[in-house]
Amino acid sequence: MVHDGSAPPNPPPFIGLTGAIASGKSEALSAFARLGAATLSTDELAHELLDDPEVRTRLAERWGECVVDGHVNRDRVGEIVFGSPEELSWLESVLHPLVGLRVAEWRAQLPPDTSLAVVEVPLLFETGLEAAFDATVCVIAADATRARRAGERGTELLEGRSDRQLSQEEKAARATHVISNDGSLEELERQVELLIPALTRTRGEA
Repeated sequence: MVHDGSAPPNPPPFIGLTGAIASGKSEALSAFARLGAATLSTDELAHELLDDPEVRTRLAERWGECVVDGHVNRDRVGEIVFGSPEELSWLESVLHPLVGLRVAEWRAQLPPDTSLAVVEVPLLFETGLEAAFDATVCVIAADATRARRAGERGTELLEGRSDRQLSQEEKAARATHVISNDGSLEELERQVELLIPALTRTRGEA
């Protein structure tokens, strides 16, 4: 494979991590990190980019100064975009290309001894990004478990957000590997640990 700057000359397996709302994607990503993988969250990148000066300017031009007071008012932005598919699509059109560039930069700068690179992408299959990865991992959990976890962190399984996502069954069917996360964090980490050998053997041309 010709090295074009998008990844190291001998890149580690590039893994996409996804799952339903409150399934435990972030916890799984943390487990991968503790077990030695290089990890990145596209959600965190998107949140960081909201405070990029150019992005702030575009948001203020679109929605007015009510969304910008030194920093972007994320709660206000959330109210706007999750109440309007059109506004959400516009915001994604601003952020997604920038997130993609950040992911490419991160991948290109990985240390040469990196054994595994894992990127959390909540809407991985919905946005057709699975082909960019050597393999995909989907974290699933029972609806009751997800609802309990969402409640514990002060949120809800908002249907307006869930409706944009494929069902857990569809995500799992499309994924290369599936992790069931209905137990403890220790059990989740054990599943991740057992999966890592198979992932590190994954070598594709994606």
